[in-house]
Amino acid sequence: MAGSTPTVSEYITHHLTNLTFGKLPNGYERADGTFVGPDGEWLMAHGAEEAAAMGFNAIHVDSMLWSIGLGIIFCWIFRSVAKKAVSGVPSGMVNLVEMVVEFVDNTVHDTFHGKNRLIAPLALTVFVWVLLMNLMDLVPIDLVPELFKLAGVHYQKIVPSTDPNITLGMALGVFILMLYYSIKVKGFGFVKELTMTPFNHWAFIPVNLFMEIVGFLAKPFSLGLRLFGNLYAGEMIFILIAALFSAGLMWMVPAGLLQIAWGIFHLLVIPLQAFIFMVLTIVYLSMAHEDH
Repeated sequence: MAGSTPTVSEYITHHLTNLTFGKLPNGYERADGTFVGPDGEWLMAHGAEEAAAMGFNAIHVDSMLWSIGLGIIFCWIFRSVAKKAVSGVPSGMVNLVEMVVEFVDNTVHDTFHGKNRLIAPLALTVFVWVLLMNLMDLVPIDLVPELFKLAGVHYQKIVPSTDPNITLGMALGVFILMLYYSIKVKGFGFVKELTMTPFNHWAFIPVNLFMEIVGFLAKPFSLGLRLFGNLYAGEMIFILIAALFSAGLMWMVPAGLLQIAWGIFHLLVIPLQAFIFMVLTIVYLSMAHEDH
């Protein structure tokens, strides 16, 4: 992105490229004309092509750091509030946190039908963590990347929930808990559930097993991809609207109005997606605790 002003296509591609660390294969020709040695080379990718060439070994450093950082902020805020909480009428941040905790607790009581003391803290963590990651989508699209560019970092995506590695990673954690509690609570009944549902006859075991396993595996994929798809689409629209500012003075006012309108609409999407992710997590774990 150095040198001349980027085209709209280059601008969009740049904003959709993660800061990626990985291993380039031997013999790979880099953008500067150099070739990677016979043992490959671990480095930060310079561009989407190099990131793609790194394959499965690549790590999206920005997504990892922003998601971990937001998780730390969540823990710090709630710990600070817990230390300040006293009997009496709460105010300020204490009131806000108590409202969030009560909202999540009521949702768990209405949705989860088993007995597990992990579910409410897990639901609270999922809701607030996803909400904080989604809120990063409201930060002006060029602000943080330009600040990082001054420090020599040319790629920076600050919305972790627009990275499928993050959303599917969280969904995988939910899936592992689903599997664990299905086996723990149901025991052999879990095998019977997979083989004798919906057709309760031994001749339909292969059909039942296929349908149940597909449905079981579809839960984490739909959970992760739903969050990713909605936030990625929202980020893409923000980028496209931002690109209008380079189209000339006549587009400045329309682009500004579009940014404000989409930002206001996104204020509804951001908490809604966090709520949906939390509720589905509770529902899936509730299903894992239902022993028929």
